[in-house]
Amino acid sequence: MFLIRQSQPKDVPTLLKLARMVYFINLPPNEAIIATKIEQAKRAFIKAGGGKVDEPKQRGKKRPGGSGLAAMDHHSDLFMFTMEDTETGEVIGTSQIRAHQGGPGNPNWAMQISTRTFKSDPLSFSSAHQVGKLFGDETGPSEIGGLIIQPSYRGHAARPGRLLSFIRFHFIGLHRNLFAERILAEMMAPVTSDGDNAFWDHFGRKFIPVKYAEADRFCQHNRTFIPELLPREEIYLSLFPLEVQNQVGQVSADTVPARKLLESMGFRYRGFIDPFDGGPHLDAATGDVPLVRSTCSLPLGEPADDVSLAAGDGDQTHGQSIISLLRGDGEFRAVEAPAAVVGGVLLTTPEACDALGARKGDRVGFTPIDWQPGALEPAAPERTARPARSSRLPAKKKTRSKAGR
Repeated sequence: MFLIRQSQPKDVPTLLKLARMVYFINLPPNEAIIATKIEQAKRAFIKAGGGKVDEPKQRGKKRPGGSGLAAMDHHSDLFMFTMEDTETGEVIGTSQIRAHQGGPGNPNWAMQISTRTFKSDPLSFSSAHQVGKLFGDETGPSEIGGLIIQPSYRGHAARPGRLLSFIRFHFIGLHRNLFAERILAEMMAPVTSDGDNAFWDHFGRKFIPVKYAEADRFCQHNRTFIPELLPREEIYLSLFPLEVQNQVGQVSADTVPARKLLESMGFRYRGFIDPFDGGPHLDAATGDVPLVRSTCSLPLGEPADDVSLAAGDGDQTHGQSIISLLRGDGEFRAVEAPAAVVGGVLLTTPEACDALGARKGDRVGFTPIDWQPGALEPAAPERTARPARSSRLPAKKKTRSKAGR
């Protein structure tokens, strides 16, 4: 069985190793950044559980001996999940939710893609060109990301990567008041093993003369340099090499399964890309995501070795479901297990109850996931929320179309 819980300081060494296995901007191989994210997440889970949070006294200031990482503290609540293999006790993956990515006065930056057509009547000739323009979104969508799983567990029969992805929608469904009405997902663009990106080399690096990975890491601390250094005018992408043009809005080969999984839940690309690497942003209305819509909270009944036998003819029996428990001190636990709803009470197995540390009468979160077609599973990391950098808009305008993550 695989257990998902809130990330803890003890996870830092293992998450650092995971970050070093795969090139992953949003979980950089930096011990201080990972530790700061976990500290943020601790406060967020306590608040979600109804507990009292002691906010840091000096927010946005450099930590003694640190690297200015406290600057990340001013961002909205971050929820960071860790997955364990219960048989080995090994930490094998992580994923994240940012409650609000940017907001009024704190734009989340993206590049809006549109088409310009030129026509000459005398020559009876016309041509269409893609153009990109920097766009600052202040609507503050929620953002999912930060999904990374140990490579040896990809393709596992129990599909832990799917659970690691779905847990975010389960949590959003349980705490809708904490999240926006739109969910953004930035997808990882093609990046070389050395951390280079063709779109950045032909665009961003002309204005910010550093390597892609270094520029992207700047966004962990400060984003004001984006509108200051990148042009606000329209950029004609047809001036770029064909290789770069073909990469706009595309994901890396390893990220294709993650994109398909999100698209199967209603996420769409609407013509907004990351202004650094050209990766697509997908988005969906929060209430339209099936996993969010089908999530509820129910009292837990007596454990049942076979929940299908415990359910009567008029009861709802489900296959694998996500079941979770959040306590007031911020302790969060979730598993995937068989479940049935009998008379408004949730029944599941003794093994699941033990993993959750739950007892009869506890109010637990419940999401049936047997609706999901196929067996899609993220085969590679998604790109997480870089503190409100790339973004997109909620309501569609006719002049654009783009979605977040």
